Order: sequence, then structure tokens, then C-alpha cells
Amino acid sequence: MAALILISTTPLAFTGTGPKAHKRRAMDAASYLVYAGTYTVRGSKGIYVYRFRSGRLTPLGPDPLAAETENPSFLAVDPSRRFLYAVNETETYPGQPEEKSGAVSAFSIDRPNGRLKLLNTVPSGGTGPCFVSLDRTGKYVLVANYSSGSVAVFAIADGGRIGKASAFVQHTGHSVDVQRQEGPHAHDIAVSPDNRFALAADLGLDKLLVYHFDAADGSLAPNDPPSASVMPGLGPRHFVFDATGNFVYLLNEVKASVTVFSYDKAAGALSEITTVPTLPPGFTGENSAAEIALGRSGRFLYTSNRGEDSIVVFAIDPGRHTLKPFEHAPTLGKTPRNFAIDPTGRYLLAANQDSDNIVVFEIDPRTGTLKPTGQVLEVPSPVALVFVPER
Repeated sequence: MAALILISTTPLAFTGTGPKAHKRRAMDAASYLVYAGTYTVRGSKGIYVYRFRSGRLTPLGPDPLAAETENPSFLAVDPSRRFLYAVNETETYPGQPEEKSGAVSAFSIDRPNGRLKLLNTVPSGGTGPCFVSLDRTGKYVLVANYSSGSVAVFAIADGGRIGKASAFVQHTGHSVDVQRQEGPHAHDIAVSPDNRFALAADLGLDKLLVYHFDAADGSLAPNDPPSASVMPGLGPRHFVFDATGNFVYLLNEVKASVTVFSYDKAAGALSEITTVPTLPPGFTGENSAAEIALGRSGRFLYTSNRGEDSIVVFAIDPGRHTLKPFEHAPTLGKTPRNFAIDPTGRYLLAANQDSDNIVVFEIDPRTGTLKPTGQVLEVPSPVALVFVPER
């Protein structure tokens, strides 16, 4: 099911002395499990597992299938690193004949062999669930249902199983794009660093909604103000907080761009600073933005373009908190729906959905630029990547 193509077989060595150098070497020598969620097409059966160590990505055994499950298009790991959660991006769920629903599944992680054991699967409360995350305590799972435009929170029971829904919110409204924004399309939901608020990006509404999140009972309540809007037609998709928790970077899918907000921690309020395109001047082909991640140093921001098929590298101005794109690195594949930066911050793995491969890049720690390592792993329709320490 998966093959590793090595163009260059020499891992990049880290040089230096002192405590920081020793710590970095220890991190580089650490071994991680990489789980790849897929769309179950072209022979894919679900979630696959690989080993990542010292910049090398290799299949974990002759059969890298970790769990058979339908369309696990986004993955999340709990803080204890014992459980993995996946949305099953479908329009219906078996056993729900009267109401269409996607699903969300819980798995326990068997570290010795990387396999996943299914704990349970529950309806997600809406159709086309596309995003899953956990709160900071690891007691709740948050899900965004894209097709039906809703968000939900589920309690996690003892042993990692998904329990009853503790909150459900149906978004309403639309925006200016009659094809993409005819109704709400929730695309992301995640808690703030202090676990007091949950933010939800809705592509169909051109809004980043803000909810009070109560970690005592898993409830959601509209904040005041309840949302921040972007320019009509941009189509919000995914977002990340900066390391301080004072700024939010929102990736807009439809009109590929990044909107930077300042964030008031006390009030949960967002104020727009700037919006910057992810495409180079003069690009005229079809394109949609897909993923966003902050580099380990906090000085660089990364996004992916589907169409231009690139990873875009932005420099972050630490004073003005503006962005300057300075590299469009080809992903050496087609349709990079997802990418992930490894825990050391030295490597970026790009999941190319339509060319069925994962490509490994080295990140220059000084410049933030990307360099292909020569590793290309064949994986059917990869669309989500997460790292878990192997030990």
C-alpha cells in the first residue's frame, strides 16, 4: 500500500555545543509515529501509520494500515497521547435512518506496533464533518460539520470513548459566493490557549465565531461580540493562535489569503490587522487554500495552496504583526490538502491528496525556507497528518 522513494539517503546533521544543542540532538533522535488520515478512495482503507526519526519517514512494518475506517479526513490526539480521534467525513452514518449525519471515531493507540484499536463511533450531529480537536484538559472533543454548517462538543468518557454531546450549535446565514457560500459551512473549531473560548471558522458565513467554552460541562455560549467578519467571499477555513495567544492567523480558502487578528484574551474579541494573499502576483489558475501552521520559532507562518500546489512561507513582523510571503515551495505533488511540522520544528511533511504521496521537506531554522529531502512516500489520498511520540 505504501512505498518509500529515497532520492537522498543522508539525514541532515545538527551541529553545535552546549545545553541547547544537546537538547536539540535528543529531540532529533526521538522517534515518532505519524498517522495519516485519508479519503477511502483509490485503495485506501483508513488511517495509516509510519515512523519518523532523524528526518526519515518509513512504513511501520509491511502493512502500514493502522485502522480501517471510512474517510478519516482529519485527526487529533489527546494530551496524554493515548487516544486518537478522527472525523468520518460522510453524509450518512449507519443506524441513523431518520437523520443524516457524519461520524466521529475514538481509537486507543498501541505504541509498540502503532496500531489503533477502535473504541467507539458516534454520529457527529451533522453532515460532512471535516475537523476535530480537543480541549486543553483532554476531556472534550470538538467537531465541525462542514456540509450542514454546525459545531458540536462531546464529552470523553473513561478509557477514551466518546460520550454524549455536551453542546451543539447550528450556524445560519450565507455570504456572497452563491456556489460556495449558499449556507453555513463550519470548517474548524478549537479552543483558545487558556481553554476559556472556542473559535469556529465558517467558510459559508465569512466569519470567525467566538463561543464561551465551559470546561466544567463542555457547553458553548455565544460571546459578546459573537464573531469577527472577513471581507465577503474570502471563505474562512483554518486558524492558529500565535505562541503568546495574543494573535490569530486565519486562512481563507475561497479567496486564498491569511487574515491576521489581534486577540483580547479577557474578552475573547478579535480585531483585524491585515489580510495578505497566499498566491503570487499574476497567478491565474484555479486555486484554494487548505492548511496553516506556525513554525516552531514563531517567526514564520506556513500555508498550502491547492492548484498552485505549493507551501507558502511568510515572515512575521514581530512589531507590526504583519505578514510578508517570500517563498512558494512546490510540494512535488498535487493538491496539498494538509501538511504538518514535526515536533522538532526541523521538518515539514506535505500530504498531497491527488498524487497519493507524502513529501518530506527540511526547514531552515534561520530563514524558514523549505528544501526537499528527497523522500516521497506513496500513500493513497492522504489528507491529515499527526505526530505521536513512539515512547
